[in-house]
Amino acid sequence: MPPNLPLSDAAVPRREAQFVRLAETQREPLSFFIDGREATALQGDTVLTAVLMQQRRVRESEFSGAPRAGFCLIGACQDCWMRTEDGTRLRACSTLVSAGMRVVTRLAGMAATVAAAPANGDPQ
Repeated sequence: MPPNLPLSDAAVPRREAQFVRLAETQREPLSFFIDGREATALQGDTVLTAVLMQQRRVRESEFSGAPRAGFCLIGACQDCWMRTEDGTRLRACSTLVSAGMRVVTRLAGMAATVAAAPANGDPQ
């Protein structure tokens, strides 16, 4: 199914959140998309926080397929790199989520985009 088409509730696996919000609940909500599924975050949330408020991982390892959820949470470890649907790389722990942002947690279906990425590993 193309990533921009919504999945029916029955087709979406149940996702348990890694994070639970305890404070700062009064900020304005915004919608964004994880793997084509609409999700809600609050203004000022990082992508890492926004994603982990919805599920237990921010991405699947491109080497092993193992779930990754960030490690240092301060931008030093390289574990939270994600991509948007258009292939742009972003560091989830230091990028603010924006309304309508579309992020993906796995590279499947993005082979052409990934193949076009710079070979030197520099983020775009």
